[in-house]
Amino acid sequence: MYLAAEGAHNPILPIWQEIVVGAISFAILCFVLLKFVMPKMEGMYQARVDAIEGGLKRAEAAQAEANQVLEQYKTQLAEVRTEAARIRDDARADAEAIRSDVLAKAREESERIIAAGRESLAVERQTIVRELRTEVGTLAVDLASKIVGESLADEARRKGTVERFLTGLESAGAR
Repeated sequence: MYLAAEGAHNPILPIWQEIVVGAISFAILCFVLLKFVMPKMEGMYQARVDAIEGGLKRAEAAQAEANQVLEQYKTQLAEVRTEAARIRDDARADAEAIRSDVLAKAREESERIIAAGRESLAVERQTIVRELRTEVGTLAVDLASKIVGESLADEARRKGTVERFLTGLESAGAR
């Protein structure tokens, strides 16, 4: 029985030849994995890490660039607003200067027209006064001739009489 038991394989104890073949196969498998597969996997892993880190760095760089562009935009916008305010203020000042200039010219023109009108009225008045003096003088001489009964044709006498009459009228009108 024992001999029969020696020939039969005990399932709990492995066969030493299988252990040696398994160990050699395992060593070859480990060598192939470490020599060929692991470097490729490590390369793929490193490429993936680089891609992720590169993407993060690119994203950070893009974010920094975007922030810088935003700051430039804000700065330029502030400058443009300042320039627009300055231009608007200059335009208002120019408009006020033009308005003042136009008003001054209008006043000067108005004063010139008024002065010309007054001068024209003064000349007209003098002309009318002269014409009236001549007419009043002629009428006064005619009336005086009719009253006195003699002709006051003498020019010197007539002028003196007319001047006295008109002076009397002016002094009576002044009172």
